[in-house]
Amino acid sequence: MQSTQAIELRGALVIDEMQPQFAATIAANSDGYFPVAGESAYWLEVRPGIVVNRLMDVALKNCDVTPGALITERSYGTLEVHGPDQGQVREAGERMLRAAGLSADDGLAPHVMTDEVIRQIDHHQASLINRTRAGMLVLGGDTLYTLEVNPAIWVLFAANEAEKASPIRIVGLGNNGAVGRLRLAGTDAEIDAAVEAVHRALGDAPGKSHKGVD
Repeated sequence: MQSTQAIELRGALVIDEMQPQFAATIAANSDGYFPVAGESAYWLEVRPGIVVNRLMDVALKNCDVTPGALITERSYGTLEVHGPDQGQVREAGERMLRAAGLSADDGLAPHVMTDEVIRQIDHHQASLINRTRAGMLVLGGDTLYTLEVNPAIWVLFAANEAEKASPIRIVGLGNNGAVGRLRLAGTDAEIDAAVEAVHRALGDAPGKSHKGVD
């Protein structure tokens, strides 16, 4: 029996070409099959969360893609599929949306909640951040960029676009739950270029406007 409860699309996005740090950070924190740099990925975030199981089934039975994430938490569900053939990855996404009775336009646009640059970070604070890092190290004297965005899935797009634009280090990347959080480290110039790319990517993202966490 299939649930008749309407599915809410939080967000859906294609990562056209995963950058090396981005792919490595996702792989290091994944319970699924690891992606590699250069592959494409499709991410989907929905509510109720448990329907990601049915939607993943649709993707894997119909397209040549590999599952990278299948997560259900308190309110939302998130899944990822990836592969070297971007056409197959996009087709998987389209099939999952159709199975859910949704279109990409039904999702929510990114709502930026925090967007800050901290210049010349203190060595002690760098050490505190490194204790809970999800990627590279931040060093004393680095410039640190922090982003918090809702829905959480959009932080993935921001991180990959930042790495495309600048040789920053991805220090933290959290894309599950009510908000997504990103930490980037680098020189002033590297962070400034990355922030510009993040603003451009999120500003052009599709979806319905909203007021943040619900």
